[in-house]
Amino acid sequence: MSAFSTTKTRPTATLTESIIAPRTGGRRPRRPYDTDVTRLLPRWLLIVVIAVIIAFIAVPVLYILFGSVNSDVAVARGEYFPSEFTLSNYVEIWSTVALGSGLLNSILTAGAVAVASAALAVSTAYVLVRFRFLGRLTILRGLLALQSIPGTLLLLPVFVVFSNIASATGVQIIGTRWGLFVTYLTFALPFSTWVMVTYLRGLPKELEEAARIDGASSGRILRSVVLPLSWPGIVVSAIFAFLLGWNDVLFSTIITTPNTRTVAVVLQVLGTTQEGGAVPIYGQMMAASIVCAVPVVALYLIFQRYLVGGLTAGSVK
Repeated sequence: MSAFSTTKTRPTATLTESIIAPRTGGRRPRRPYDTDVTRLLPRWLLIVVIAVIIAFIAVPVLYILFGSVNSDVAVARGEYFPSEFTLSNYVEIWSTVALGSGLLNSILTAGAVAVASAALAVSTAYVLVRFRFLGRLTILRGLLALQSIPGTLLLLPVFVVFSNIASATGVQIIGTRWGLFVTYLTFALPFSTWVMVTYLRGLPKELEEAARIDGASSGRILRSVVLPLSWPGIVVSAIFAFLLGWNDVLFSTIITTPNTRTVAVVLQVLGTTQEGGAVPIYGQMMAASIVCAVPVVALYLIFQRYLVGGLTAGSVK
C-alpha cells in the first residue's frame, strides 16, 4: 500500500511543480523595470542615447583637462589633444592672479552661508510644517514668490542699502566678507527653507508625538528627533547654498574689493589677462578652472548618498 502511494504521489508533485515553476530556459528572469525600459526605447537606441549624453558631457571636460596641461599657443591653434604635456600652468596660476586668496574667500563665505542657511532653514521649516498660526500660508507663498525675483534686479537696492547703513552707523559693509555673507544668505535662505519644508512634510508625525508624550519639549524634539532624520534635506539645502556663493560673479564683483574677491571674480579677471599682449593665457585659465572645480566635485562625491534622498524627498507620499 505504501509503495502504491509513493508511485501515485510522485507524478502529481512533479506535475504541480512544473505548472507552478516558470520556465526560464536557464536564463535570468526579466525584472519589471527591464521591461519598462525596453518598452520605452529599444536596447540599441538606448545605448546610442546614453553614448551621446556621455559624449556631450565628456568632450568639453576633457578639452579643459587637456588644455590645462598644454601650451597657450597650442590651445590657441585649436589643438584638442596636447602634443606635449606640461604642468607649468598649474604652477603659474598662483602668481598670475590671487587665486589662493580667492579660494580662501570663497570657501569661508560660501561655507558660512551653507552652514547658516541650513541651520536656519531646518528650524524655520519645522515651525512652518508642524505648527498652525496666522500668516503661515502667506509665508509659504512668499518663499515661492521670492524664487521668481531675478537677482540682477536686487543688485542696486542691496548696494544702496549697504551704503546707507555705512553712512548712518559708520559700519563698513561693502568690501567685507561678512557683507557678502549677508547678501548670499538673503538669497539662499528662502530656497533652503522650502527644501526643508518639502522634506519635513514626509517625516512621520508619530515619532514626534511619542517624544512629546515622554515629556520632550519642541526644542528637544527638533534636536533629538527631527535633526537626525533630516540629514539628506539639510545636506541638499547646504550644498545649494554653497554653490550660490561659490558661483556668483555679479554681487561679488560689486560688493568686494581686491582683497576680498571670491574665486569666481578671480577667474573673470584671469580671463581678461593677456600674456605679452598677444596670446591669451588659455592654459592657465583652464588649469584655474580645474582647480576651482575640485572643491565642488569633492563635495558632491562625499555627500552623494544624502543628495539622492534629499532631492527625491516629497516625491512619494
